[in-house]
Amino acid sequence: MAKTALETLVLTFIADDRPGLVEQLSEAVSAAGGNWLESRMARLAEKFAGIARIEIARDQADTLNNVLSALEADGFSLTIETAATQTQPDGAVFNLELLGPDQPGIVHDISRCLSAHGVSVEEMETDLRRAPMGGDMLFQARARVRLPASLNADALGLALEDLAGALMVDLTLSQDMAERS
Repeated sequence: MAKTALETLVLTFIADDRPGLVEQLSEAVSAAGGNWLESRMARLAEKFAGIARIEIARDQADTLNNVLSALEADGFSLTIETAATQTQPDGAVFNLELLGPDQPGIVHDISRCLSAHGVSVEEMETDLRRAPMGGDMLFQARARVRLPASLNADALGLALEDLAGALMVDLTLSQDMAERS
């Protein structure tokens, strides 16, 4: 018996938030014979958005595309891409945490520093919250970043420390213990 060739797809989606969105998407994937492997989803500014990795028999991929495309009539905006072959990335994973006064350009400043050192952002979440005293808005960021194998973590730490001083924020960089070899 021949083994069915599988294809891995990456699905991104956004729609006006309402109950049942995930059920609609997962029903479409299931109806086409797909397997929902992993995803990240969030509600933000009255929108619901996400990204999912789906596995499906190669000969069913067009069926899945058609079923998902039909959801656009229900207000979904969808993109479906064939996933690249996954390789084990090199380099250590670190957690970056930032907290300080909200200011325009803070994400750009941090990401520019990371990029200049060849650091890849694997996950990032940002929020605004009220300061406990005074009610000013604080910007908070949490990220998992992967350093290239050639980069000394202390060098990145020093660059981030300088940037934190210029931005007047608290910033910590610590090795992700779950990823430590």
